[in-house]
Amino acid sequence: YAAYMNETDSTRIDSHDFSYSSGPYIYHDTYVGGEKFAGEEAIWVDGKIQYAMNYLGRVLEQQFSGDFLKEALRKADKKMPYRGPEYYQSGEYTYKCSVTGDFSWFQGYEEIYCNNVKVYECYFHGGIMK
Repeated sequence: YAAYMNETDSTRIDSHDFSYSSGPYIYHDTYVGGEKFAGEEAIWVDGKIQYAMNYLGRVLEQQFSGDFLKEALRKADKKMPYRGPEYYQSGEYTYKCSVTGDFSWFQGYEEIYCNNVKVYECYFHGGIMK
């Protein structure tokens, strides 16, 4: 989604799906909705599930920018690999993300502000699968 590529056929009615594979690794992201949405991303290694994360979010104001959200999500790093970085700002937009737990079991919340007005929010949780 954030990379603007790898969209695949829907796995469910009216879903948006993205998939990427490299060697033994398969990543799949699927979501439903638009301004209010819910989805899941998962990673398999050698055909065995390793990781999953669910997310639920919504657009709150017309000034929301999907391009800015994608830009922020591409800034994720090893410290914060869940969604985007803890803080990212570009122009009039600010992205904030907080997470409790670690990669094995976590929950978090991200929000976007435009000129100090909250325009988007998303809750997420996930971890290592066994």
